[in-house]
Amino acid sequence: MSSPSLFHRCTAEAFGTFWLVFGGCGAAVFAAGYPTLGIGFVGVSLAFGLTVLTMAYAIGHISGCHLNPAVSVGLWLGKRFPASELLPYIGAQVVGGTIGAGILHFIATGKPGFVAGGFASNGYGGNVLAAHSPDGYSMAACFIAESVLTFFFLMIILGSTDQRAAKGFAPLAIGLGLTLIHLISIPITNTSVNPARSTATALFSDHALGYLGQLWLFWLAPIVGAAVAGIFYNAVLAEHEAPPVTEKPLTFEAQ
Repeated sequence: MSSPSLFHRCTAEAFGTFWLVFGGCGAAVFAAGYPTLGIGFVGVSLAFGLTVLTMAYAIGHISGCHLNPAVSVGLWLGKRFPASELLPYIGAQVVGGTIGAGILHFIATGKPGFVAGGFASNGYGGNVLAAHSPDGYSMAACFIAESVLTFFFLMIILGSTDQRAAKGFAPLAIGLGLTLIHLISIPITNTSVNPARSTATALFSDHALGYLGQLWLFWLAPIVGAAVAGIFYNAVLAEHEAPPVTEKPLTFEAQ
């Protein structure tokens, strides 16, 4: 059986990133503070983890289920993904996530009195119009948080998909890892660790609030963290095959 083409893999990435944004950010927009029985931070964290868990089983065998430009960069630097497919994957992830956020926005506007506000966007600090960081954390604090958390997310991905790891459990580890990351960092940045997710929601936020102007951090910090993880795992923790021993050919020469 032939492997999926690049077009099919990118389509799977777009589909999966759509689901991540629609499911995770949809939980934040619609259900997090629903009158008195909202799902809160824990529910939103689980929603993001479940989107990745379900898509890992649904499309992991097709595209690898990256759903995240930072993950693709980390896998490339970890020698798990070809450089030639990096930009197509990232483009598909951004497009899929943006479509997911667009449909979320369309549904949300169906409720009278809807105000986009931040629309589950990520941010740091704040201004007179909005507290971009939910709990007011500084730019430096948010940058470090996003970098460190993305580093550990990539370590979970690289470790659980290593050939030496137990088979079939990677989606659980990755999904639960993303859940934990959200439990830690929703109060800090509203949790990104994913430039495609951040871009998608920022595009549909109230632009007067300035979330688009902070988007650079949610590209740079996750990619830095993922890049360090990919290089570190490949250099320190990966199992490398020993170079083949060159045997001297049998001859009848005197030794």
